[in-house]
Amino acid sequence: MVRSRTYFPLWLSQLLSAFGDTLHYVAIIVLVFQMTGRGLAVVGLVVAEILPVLLLGPIAGVVIDRFSRKGVLIGSDLVRAGLALSLVWPQGTAHVYMVAAGLAAGNACFNPAVQAVTPAITSEDDRLAANSVAWSTGRLVQILASGVAGAVISLVGTEGAFTLNAATFLASAALLVRLHVPLHAKFLGVEAGRKLGGYLADAQAGLRYAVRDPFVSRLLPVQALASFATGATSALLVVLSERHLGLPPSAFAWLIGAIGVGALVGPLIPNALARDYRDARWLFVPYVVRGIGDVLLAVFTPLPFALLILFVYGLNTSTGMVVFGSTVQGAVPDQIRGRVFALLDVTWSAMRLLSLGLGGLAVDAVGVRAVFWTGGALLALAGLMGMALLGRHDFRGSGATTGAL
Repeated sequence: MVRSRTYFPLWLSQLLSAFGDTLHYVAIIVLVFQMTGRGLAVVGLVVAEILPVLLLGPIAGVVIDRFSRKGVLIGSDLVRAGLALSLVWPQGTAHVYMVAAGLAAGNACFNPAVQAVTPAITSEDDRLAANSVAWSTGRLVQILASGVAGAVISLVGTEGAFTLNAATFLASAALLVRLHVPLHAKFLGVEAGRKLGGYLADAQAGLRYAVRDPFVSRLLPVQALASFATGATSALLVVLSERHLGLPPSAFAWLIGAIGVGALVGPLIPNALARDYRDARWLFVPYVVRGIGDVLLAVFTPLPFALLILFVYGLNTSTGMVVFGSTVQGAVPDQIRGRVFALLDVTWSAMRLLSLGLGGLAVDAVGVRAVFWTGGALLALAGLMGMALLGRHDFRGSGATTGAL
């Protein structure tokens, strides 16, 4: 896939974005903590990054479906480059929060646009391979970028990391100039870009499609429950490491590493074993396995067992992600695809924010083990619910027609 002249610019731009995002994530946390010395201020970054997705997601979906998706990708990169570069001269925590929100808004346009463009430049047979390559190489780049971020910050400070992040966005935009998106995937219609007053109507059409479509309408509640189940446990893994597993802070990196290794290997599984990945079992069994893993993490304490569980967790996370993306890309019609992916992002972010809030209260009230037991049970339930709702669904035929718009 990486040799494909049509896919290569998009793939490499995603790698550069993943590299820059990792640099930014590490550097902005360090910057905020240096400026305030308060852990609560770092928590505020999470809120600043989630709220734009909730507020702008529906609008972003309409923009992606109305205008040139290539233009949306390039524009998102250029805006994010300017925002990242502004942090070389930070003007206080309010400035940092605004930049974090602006970058999240850019991501709210860029990420669904990538999902909408991928099926337009890949064949149905190559789609799973394309998403698998993007996921695995992206995780590898993130691992490498974590080490680079630490070195850059220690040598030249956060300013160097933000400058490098801005450079990756500019390089990504330059690559995307070479991207060829087929004409039929660019616009809803000839007049779409001119009738700005139709934004609300287009957003309503996207929501109406999601409610009426037999696939998306059943997928949304499953995704909502899965996000609610994992939002708190993902954030509280460091607490479980210290309070339940009895590990020092330095050993937390081993847990993250185990997830990362599993995430690298996971996409190989459906490519090697699946005759047809468009099957509810490939979509939802990983939820059940991950849910059981969360429960077991809160039961057992030996580090080797925890590492094995988290390796399997990463394996199933990445397997589920590439199958999920490939399936939705093929099942949703091109002219509505941007709005559907934006709606999925909004749903995931909203439930994640709710989970973080409740999980933060519950960890002090009932303990971190109870949070993982509950989260694991809910995640397994999400997988079973997906099997019950979509176990007999034919994913191959959904994208052939436009559905009820």
